[in-house]
Amino acid sequence: MSAAGWMVVVAPVAAFVVLTSVLWTRRPDAVAPLRLAVVRAALLTGVFAVLTVELLGALRALTLPAVAVAWLLFLAATVAAARGRQRRAAVASAAVAPAARAGTLVGAATGAPASGAGPAATPVSPAGPSGAARPPASVPGGLASALAGVRARLADFRGTASRGERLLAGTVGGLVLVELLVALLAEPNNFDSQTYHLPKVEHWVAQGSLDFWPTAIHRQVTIPPGAEYLLLHLRLLTDGDALHNLVQWAAALGCLVVATRVVAQLGGGRRAQLLTAFLLATTPMVALQATSTQTDLVAAAWAGCAGTLALDGLRRRADVGSLLALGAATGLTALTKTSGLLAVGPLLVLWGVAQLRLAFRPASAEVDPGSATGGAGSTSTSPMPAGLAGSELAGSGLASSVPAGSGLAGSTPTGSASGGAGSAGEGGGAAGVVRTVAGSLLVLLVAAAVVGPFLARVTVEFGHPLGPPRLRESIPMERHDPASILVNALRIGHTAFDTPLAPLRAGTADAITDGSRAIGVDPQDRAITFGREVFPVPAWYPDEDRVAFPLAGTLALLGAVFALARPTRISPAASAALRAYAVAVVVAVGLHTATIKWQPWGNRLLLYALVAAVPLAGLWLDALLRRRLGPGRRSVAAGLVVSMLAASALAGVLALSYGFPRRLVGAGSVFTTSEWDTRFLRRPQWAEEFRWAAAAVRASDARRIGLVQQNDNWEYPWWLLLRDEEGRSPELVALQSVLPERPPADPASVDAIVCTGSRTACAKLVPAGWTLEFRDYVGYALPPGR
Repeated sequence: MSAAGWMVVVAPVAAFVVLTSVLWTRRPDAVAPLRLAVVRAALLTGVFAVLTVELLGALRALTLPAVAVAWLLFLAATVAAARGRQRRAAVASAAVAPAARAGTLVGAATGAPASGAGPAATPVSPAGPSGAARPPASVPGGLASALAGVRARLADFRGTASRGERLLAGTVGGLVLVELLVALLAEPNNFDSQTYHLPKVEHWVAQGSLDFWPTAIHRQVTIPPGAEYLLLHLRLLTDGDALHNLVQWAAALGCLVVATRVVAQLGGGRRAQLLTAFLLATTPMVALQATSTQTDLVAAAWAGCAGTLALDGLRRRADVGSLLALGAATGLTALTKTSGLLAVGPLLVLWGVAQLRLAFRPASAEVDPGSATGGAGSTSTSPMPAGLAGSELAGSGLASSVPAGSGLAGSTPTGSASGGAGSAGEGGGAAGVVRTVAGSLLVLLVAAAVVGPFLARVTVEFGHPLGPPRLRESIPMERHDPASILVNALRIGHTAFDTPLAPLRAGTADAITDGSRAIGVDPQDRAITFGREVFPVPAWYPDEDRVAFPLAGTLALLGAVFALARPTRISPAASAALRAYAVAVVVAVGLHTATIKWQPWGNRLLLYALVAAVPLAGLWLDALLRRRLGPGRRSVAAGLVVSMLAASALAGVLALSYGFPRRLVGAGSVFTTSEWDTRFLRRPQWAEEFRWAAAAVRASDARRIGLVQQNDNWEYPWWLLLRDEEGRSPELVALQSVLPERPPADPASVDAIVCTGSRTACAKLVPAGWTLEFRDYVGYALPPGR
């Protein structure tokens, strides 16, 4: 690709950075405003990417020029918005300056603080050392100001963090950078990506639209394509897959952002947030998928965005921007992985109940955001001091034992900072209920706008928005009696908490198997078991598709138990919100076990729930370290915490070092393995067979090539090997189709046939007189004379 083309690739990243500065909230009571801005910017960028694909697909214009122009226009719009915000901030600063100087003169004459709110208050526009007014830290004036704020927080962290906090942050940062290196060096080699994630991207590029196509692999058209839409942008802009792994890497960063912000919202200070980030970053499944073209982290990140935005609704009425963001998060989750809605749903219910509660709050209980932070003449009762609410993971300058997100609904004094333009002060009772219902409808409408076009195509094609019967029956539970749900939950839990201890694994598996038969449930019942899989399977080893998370899962479970039973011990200032959030997480896990069949690779399907639950673990660990115990007991508690963190760090490092199918050292290392061999680390025996068949087909000068394959076969290598000399996609057409309204191509209409999987299936479709060559997995057929 040309240098100009690679420069266009930078446009989405630049637009996201600029958007973050534009969306940095002006509310001084906002919890972790920088991370909130990141969440909002990510959602807006994601929605733009999705709608761009849908629009260009409808116009049959999914091409490099069209996508490049779209991103350049988006970047120009964000830059214009940033400049407009900077001008408005400058005007506001100039308007505040005379008042601030007057306040300084009054304070000098009366001997009182200029803010008039007492020594604990923080003025809205504090005067600088020279007496000139400056905007508060939570009101950036543009990108430069935002970057300066980030640098200030980093400097503050370096100056105030303890040795343990620095170690936690350094480990997280180191893992993220190593994952970035692996993501850039390794070629996509995820099994599902070879079968349907990446082939669907190539089909879109080849036909220039999102129309369905005949295929033997129904997942290419029936599985929600949200993550693949993002890959499509990179594919068009780079003319290859060199950057494909960065989508999941960015999603992993997003999961860290939303998880730590949830901790802040639930009353956790800097240490609790660092503990949460550490546990999540060192979870082997997260570390391995962060370098992959799988889609689970993308779904977890969008669901996490919905979670943190829903928690904002516990403490203040949602404005239009918040409603749009919540709808975008819901829609992106549904478009990426429908199972993520199992977490989003309970969180939306929690949000709706909180909004109704705020609707009936008396207007006299609401306090203007300015006075709530100690503006002039204020007698603030806000439990969230300025600077505390805005503390970031990189450093807040506050003791880790001080909660960073106190003031949540249900656990704060009446005068919490929940007022403003969207407060109940504008109308309680029936008017507030109407507003909440209207807001809920807006959330659903935005979500429908994001996921609706895909669902419409699926409905037209299969007569059902969830796709064909084989999809609706293969993954969802087909039995919902209590006994079956219990057995499914126990099997899912066994696989998720699997350890290298073989006696423990075998003992618990035997107990689950015997117990299920005792209550009349076959542990291998196809109605609660995916495909022909057999429980149990080992899941402890570091494989991106199935590795267990016993440590993070156990800590999250303990955190949930204590959050439900004794929330005041974990977060005294936000106990009600903590308990409500824990209920939502537990309900999400319960819904998962009641709706998703057990399968050997089911651990990755639980990533969205793990990201939602790990904040409970971080809060609990921080509370354990914070409790005032006797010297001996405190040292034991601290020793246990340190031991668990050390084990978690070891698991994360080993996963990155030796994990499969991308690793740093050993056989298959990203440093020593060739590009083609890296792609086939899952099935190295197939690498040469694909090249052998592709070479023969290219030598025949075939232009139209027929595909014969089964539902779980690899198609993506053909798209790489059969490109022409100029790098254009080949014309690949399926000779089989599972789509009733999309008949396959006639074998007589193609110039060559390539096959994977079954020689018998291939031979049935080869026209008479053609020559068929087949090895163990791959074959090809050519007509006479070629």
